[in-house]
Amino acid sequence: MKSSSPGDPVLRLYELRLDNGRSLSPYVWRIRYVLAHKGLDCEQVLLGFTEIAPRFDGRFKTVPVLQHGDTLMAESWDIAKYLDETFPGKPVFSSPGEIQAIRLFDHWFALEVSKRLIGMYVLDIHDAARPEDRAYFRASREARFAGRKLEEIVAGRESRLPALREALQPLRQQLKDGPFLGGSSPSYADYIAWSAFQWVGSVATLAPLAKDDALRPWFERGFEQRGPQFQDPRLHPLFE
Repeated sequence: MKSSSPGDPVLRLYELRLDNGRSLSPYVWRIRYVLAHKGLDCEQVLLGFTEIAPRFDGRFKTVPVLQHGDTLMAESWDIAKYLDETFPGKPVFSSPGEIQAIRLFDHWFALEVSKRLIGMYVLDIHDAARPEDRAYFRASREARFAGRKLEEIVAGRESRLPALREALQPLRQQLKDGPFLGGSSPSYADYIAWSAFQWVGSVATLAPLAKDDALRPWFERGFEQRGPQFQDPRLHPLFE
């Protein structure tokens, strides 16, 4: 990987850390994939759940946050587009039309896949968080689930595995036509999906996918080809 152009400020990426030091947020992982795609180095700053807002004086409450000179920005889509505009070599997005198409994929993935994942793994996230972050995480997430306890949210999650796996069927269909969702090379759509499972693999005490899932080679490509940070030995198994 290379640094930004001579004289340019260092890129600094603020991330969400677990108790074991592993980076958690799927949205951070999207930016890690973008940086790897473009061959850019960055300084990584790991923060616990309760450290984010104080670090930025309340301006940002979630990560990723990217710092580049006087620029300080959040939201993974905005960061990805900023990196493409600021470092145009090896573009992630080929056109505005591609951005809109992948945004549609992102909305679909959030509703059909990520929503199922959070309901199955929210207690695992709590248990993997730093001890000092767990009370905050429990209170904030239980509030999002109308006051239900984390244990209640994940109860019976094994019975939900077939529906999760079926929700991924459009990816299997698309991958019949090429090694990546983007065709012959990865697109931001690949990064969205891989990042969600980097997140799940960071905490999962239940493998989400069957051992013979047709998606396995695609996941292996996504986790192996971009460098050692995507093959972290702390990852939990994704396949039974």
